[in-house]
Amino acid sequence: MLIAAIALYGVLPSLVAVFSEAPRLVDLNPLWFLGTLVCEIASFGCVWWLTRIAIPKVTWFVAGTSQLVANAVSRLVPGGAAVGTAVGWRMLSASGINRATAGTAIAATSFISNGVLFAIPLVALAGSIFGAPIPRDLTAIAWGGALVFLVLFGLAFTIVRFDRPLRAFGRGLERVMTPIYRRFKKENPPTIEGVVRQRNQIISALGARWEQALAAAVGKWLLDYLALVCALYAVGARPRLSLVLLAYGVGAVAGMIPITPGGLGFVEAGLVGTLALAGIGGEQALLATLAYRIASYWLPMLAGLGGWIAFRRRYGRPPEETHVESTTVSDTAFSG
Repeated sequence: MLIAAIALYGVLPSLVAVFSEAPRLVDLNPLWFLGTLVCEIASFGCVWWLTRIAIPKVTWFVAGTSQLVANAVSRLVPGGAAVGTAVGWRMLSASGINRATAGTAIAATSFISNGVLFAIPLVALAGSIFGAPIPRDLTAIAWGGALVFLVLFGLAFTIVRFDRPLRAFGRGLERVMTPIYRRFKKENPPTIEGVVRQRNQIISALGARWEQALAAAVGKWLLDYLALVCALYAVGARPRLSLVLLAYGVGAVAGMIPITPGGLGFVEAGLVGTLALAGIGGEQALLATLAYRIASYWLPMLAGLGGWIAFRRRYGRPPEETHVESTTVSDTAFSG
């Protein structure tokens, strides 16, 4: 909480500047702002579809309510991604889904969704070849993001394709974690075979449905990006789409910073700054960021409350048990 408070103090000027534009929300083009809301709802729908691809037995109701609640929790507390994911996992378990299956599915959907997110700078670079060139101030961000994606892609390919590097990692993890587990009298420390088994479970969770999973993950981020584009048009801006895509990628990655709830402050600062570099006027960048965050951050939190009430009425309170016996739950799987 202390670290979050210090971080929020550091980004407070950006937050104040964004929220100071609230009186001008009445000047938004209503049709374009409606487009922002529709794109954001469809983006959340892709997350629910991705969950149902990984766990075909999950109903749309459970996929939707669990994601809305997990997303809301992750935006309420500092470092809330881990807590939100645990809540989503508990809700899936309470609906009758096997706990290990739920944990593996969350890890698999997180893996493919975050992979698409980190590919955004590379796509923006490719778009600049056929569209508007990237300004000098954004070039370092674009190439840095593309390099991060290539490194992560190489690591992911190595982990999925080869056993030897994964076993080396598992061996090191086992040596580090076994004494810690013994010290705190915990059972079932990580093992080499357990790490390999988790990798195999994550791959098999999608199986032959990986094309659908990729389409759902792309749809999630694409529609969220289009929500930002609609917000820019709603304030009267005429954005260059490839540059806005790069600005969006910076904001989306900033939202994964676990210091403040949901990246609050970091997303606003990152979006306003990169939109300004992309040629969007200062006041337009501030108002568009506020409109976009209302649709993608604040309103989904209210929807999370409704999802929790609806889930409680049907399934009761999820169990407090949060231990996953045979898989590791990713901390960002249920984030917006």
